[in-house]
Amino acid sequence: MLELRNLSKSYASGRPVLSNLSWTFRAGEFVSIMGDSGVGKSTLLNLIAGLDTPDVDPNAPAASPIVIDGVAMSGLDDDAATKLRRARMGFIFQAFHVLPHLTLLQNVALPLLLNGLPTARAAEMLAAVGLGGRGDDFPHQLSGGEMQRVAIARALVHRPALVLADEPTGNLDPDTAHAILTLLRHEIKATGACAIMVTHSHIAAGMTDKVLQLSKSCIQETTIVNPFKQ
Repeated sequence: MLELRNLSKSYASGRPVLSNLSWTFRAGEFVSIMGDSGVGKSTLLNLIAGLDTPDVDPNAPAASPIVIDGVAMSGLDDDAATKLRRARMGFIFQAFHVLPHLTLLQNVALPLLLNGLPTARAAEMLAAVGLGGRGDDFPHQLSGGEMQRVAIARALVHRPALVLADEPTGNLDPDTAHAILTLLRHEIKATGACAIMVTHSHIAAGMTDKVLQLSKSCIQETTIVNPFKQ
């Protein structure tokens, strides 16, 4: 579903953030990525999403370091990359990015509207994250945890093939976090999507199918035991 092929990224100063990372993520997998602060976990998600650009290897200019469903991201222009993100990806950011001038229902329905899909599922997803009946509220009426739940509903509403989540439970209490991760896992399995979640939480990571440890030059599988995994 998603292939990383010798993916590298450096700061403008030339100092490397990530170096020659390779990994294959498969459809239907719920994968968590852990690692020390500053190791490049959020950068990796931004690169996969096409929100940032990887370094170009001058010795292999035709090789794309990121391939999604057989599509080389480096071969897409801005419009094509935007269309792919809109139709095939769902994002859960630490900063929520919930639009303040839209109601909760309008926020969640936005990916459906942008993709020309019926909007009835927006209300269903709001209810699934515990905000049923609050569709007419605005973001300023919510707590941080509630805004995160809106962001999660919006990310899943159009049934994306690839879900990218950056600390999606960081603003949630333990019970709500467990419920949200259970929902995320259910959606992934129901649709055959792939989800990649950056997290510092061993409990959250333990609910995923696979846990990867990221360093600047390596991704390797590790083991987290979570008694709550279902």
